[in-house]
Amino acid sequence: MTQNWQKLAEDYKEDYLADLKELIAVESVRDDEHATTEFPLGKGPAAALDKFLSFGERDGFTTKNIDNLVGYIEYGDGEETMAILSHVDVMPAGAGWDTNPFEMTIKDGKAYGRGTSDDKGPGLAAYYGLKMFKDAGIKPNVKIRLILGTDEESNWTGMKHYFEVEPAPTFGFSPDAEFPLINGEKGNASFVSEFGVKNGSELILKEFDSGLRENMVPRDAEAVIETTHAEEIGEKFNQFLDDQPVAGDAEINSEGITLHVVGKAAHGMEPKNGVNAGTYLATFLNTLQFDGDVKDFLSFIANYLHDDSRAHKLGINFTDEIMGDLTMNVGIMKFDQQNGGFVNTNFRYPKGMGPNDIMKGLKDAVDSLSGSVQQISNMEPHYVDPNDPIVKTLMQVYIEQTGETDAKPEVVGGGTYGRMMERGVAFGALFPWTEDTMHQANEFQPVADLIKAMAIYGQSIKELATK
Repeated sequence: MTQNWQKLAEDYKEDYLADLKELIAVESVRDDEHATTEFPLGKGPAAALDKFLSFGERDGFTTKNIDNLVGYIEYGDGEETMAILSHVDVMPAGAGWDTNPFEMTIKDGKAYGRGTSDDKGPGLAAYYGLKMFKDAGIKPNVKIRLILGTDEESNWTGMKHYFEVEPAPTFGFSPDAEFPLINGEKGNASFVSEFGVKNGSELILKEFDSGLRENMVPRDAEAVIETTHAEEIGEKFNQFLDDQPVAGDAEINSEGITLHVVGKAAHGMEPKNGVNAGTYLATFLNTLQFDGDVKDFLSFIANYLHDDSRAHKLGINFTDEIMGDLTMNVGIMKFDQQNGGFVNTNFRYPKGMGPNDIMKGLKDAVDSLSGSVQQISNMEPHYVDPNDPIVKTLMQVYIEQTGETDAKPEVVGGGTYGRMMERGVAFGALFPWTEDTMHQANEFQPVADLIKAMAIYGQSIKELATK
């Protein structure tokens, strides 16, 4: 029997949206401050995992929660395991929302809320693809597991734990990127550069704060300055804003002045899609007469990092013919009088170079400014041959469902769970014609896109699991 997957998906639409509304309502941001033995990543991610698993239990699947870190929904049996790797955690909401980020709102055919695009909406669409497959009475010849991580947006603790305690899947995909298909992902390395606490005497930087996560372009930045020249600085700041693609304001008080900059948040895999409020604020402050370690902290950001997503100023710009450019995101910038300066830079690098090359560029810059730098994480580039059956099968389904006959697999800077499998790819759910709002305020996904993705996932599971 041939299934009309799009019609099936439409039949499940209301149930899908009801479940998605429940998922979005769970504020599943990793919360290390309130982590416990029972909830190693905080209660939010564990609650979202339980909610998702409850859908599987309701619908007759086998489910398992592994230590409130990761879980799976299982169907079928066989020597091989096909995995669908998704995540239930989300980025912090941040400022700038027009709606409650944790209350799904449908407006003009779009579902708004944190996680609608990354990755609760797509992950649930894949689940409904599996549910349609099961409800149609189709028997797979492999074991199928929808595996749900709880901190993909940070350290991948949950999914790494799964691979430590469960057998590795044979092949699979992650619905955590874009269509048509991602068969290559750049390397992903993060570094921290630190500076001391030495300040000036007449112009004192009391606090600098910008950024929420290393893989997110900061929307907001704030600096608190102690000075007797507040009015003069305020005038210069307003003149600076007139010529820059950011907004801001200055608040004069009895001790000095507080400056605030508003840019545009974006996913850190392509910093050009955002406007980094932190580097713009540091660039302005670098024109003032700060001294000591503060001067070095600001100089590093302004002269080596600002408005340079390809890292030309660090001398490490690099392009690979298949994987494209190295990219750099300046995700977190902080200074206070107790801890000094802190800058987190996240790099997505192609094959042909590595973290040692990045470290050299950063070290040369930081050493000249009496700072220090250390690498804190790294994942090597990942690539699956376009002729691999999983790539060819998924591409064929996508083309059949969309009519996009010119579609080709792609290589991106984003990192997905797909790279944890040797034969793993990323597959949707963002369509080429849809705006990417992942990690941004007012994150959304068109409802029609999510239902279309559900149909694609249903057919894909059938093609992969019954051959």
